[in-house]
Amino acid sequence: MIDHAQLLRPLVKASFEIEPESAASAVARALALAMTEPMGPVHLDLSPATAAAVSPTLNVISPPKLLKPSVTMTDPAVHTLAERIGRAQRPLFIAGLDAVRNHAGPALQHLVEKIGAPVITTYKAKGIIPENHPLSVGAAGLSPLADQILLNLVRDSDLVLSIGYDPIEMRLGWLDFVGDPAKLVEISDTAPDHGMHHAGTRIQAAPCSFLQALANIHAGAKTWTAGQPAAVKNELARLFASNGSWGPHAIIEALNAVAGQEAIVTVDSGAHRILLSQKWVAPRAMSLLQSAGFCTMNAALPLAIGAKVADPSRPVFAVMGDGGLEMGIGELATLRDLNLPITIVLFQDRSLALIALKQASAGLKPAGVTLGETDFAAVARGFGGYGFNVENCDDFRNELEAAREREGFTLIACKFDASAYDGAF
Repeated sequence: MIDHAQLLRPLVKASFEIEPESAASAVARALALAMTEPMGPVHLDLSPATAAAVSPTLNVISPPKLLKPSVTMTDPAVHTLAERIGRAQRPLFIAGLDAVRNHAGPALQHLVEKIGAPVITTYKAKGIIPENHPLSVGAAGLSPLADQILLNLVRDSDLVLSIGYDPIEMRLGWLDFVGDPAKLVEISDTAPDHGMHHAGTRIQAAPCSFLQALANIHAGAKTWTAGQPAAVKNELARLFASNGSWGPHAIIEALNAVAGQEAIVTVDSGAHRILLSQKWVAPRAMSLLQSAGFCTMNAALPLAIGAKVADPSRPVFAVMGDGGLEMGIGELATLRDLNLPITIVLFQDRSLALIALKQASAGLKPAGVTLGETDFAAVARGFGGYGFNVENCDDFRNELEAAREREGFTLIACKFDASAYDGAF
């Protein structure tokens, strides 16, 4: 018998094994915990008898009201950190999802512009400052190629400030990523429980108000005078530039150009997600939605449905792999029944490409990673939508534009060979 609760405890906020007599209270507890900052999944393990039991009316427990007093310029912690920033020659910021949830983007941008410090984000925090900003050096945590360059920048820095950062968004390469904990300062309003790194200083405060106070008292000084952040940004752009007229790089660039500033893009797990997270230039926070530590396949479609239902005015694009879509293709019926004009951009390489790359890196022969060629365009039409196969950028851009005028959903199957991912990230 597998102890699922024990297996899942490292991945979730809490895990409960529930007996029939306590089912209702445990579910209420789980819901309250899941909605308490930092919000996250809670696992409930129900025995067959508990699952079949008739539950009494659920008394929903509201999460506790969390009061976050504003940090002011008179706070000694603000002055202490401002003095450290003033002495630093190469300060650097790492921003995570909790900073996005706290709406800390404008305050962060104001501060880094005053001191010239670069900003690295987790992939969930992309766009906390616009990624075309010269001080935004992009997202970390998915691509070993990118991480190697960004970690070198971190090591060159003399002060690292993590803002609402959660290491569950990173790969193991970011375990104890700062050699000297004394130069790492954490600013977050939630207590750490991860053990992934050790900070010399921890400030428990709402990121937005703390950054605002810092920016208001900091005079600003020249930092990074050798221009390393700009060099890193240019090197990342070179590494991930399109290597041909068609393929995953070119598809992402074309979509980025057509989507517009107000679009929401969702993406599920796979090789396409790693490349998209690196190449996508996010204009604002929460404009690129993706799974967290669970790396869920087919997540893009339900994420896109939720985003479109929540805000029908925004264009929504779901970027998916063919393996992921095959796992949840029935959701096309949801698109049809809700009449949602979502555009699905399907990376059809006939492979579980990321798993194939991992097998190759481990010296293993490919096994179970080749997919048959489903006619997804025909499937989309069968579900009442619009479906098209494309194999060049001109056709792809034309279909993206045409999809804007349609009432129902559009699926664009972009066909290319899986070898296009070789060495890509």
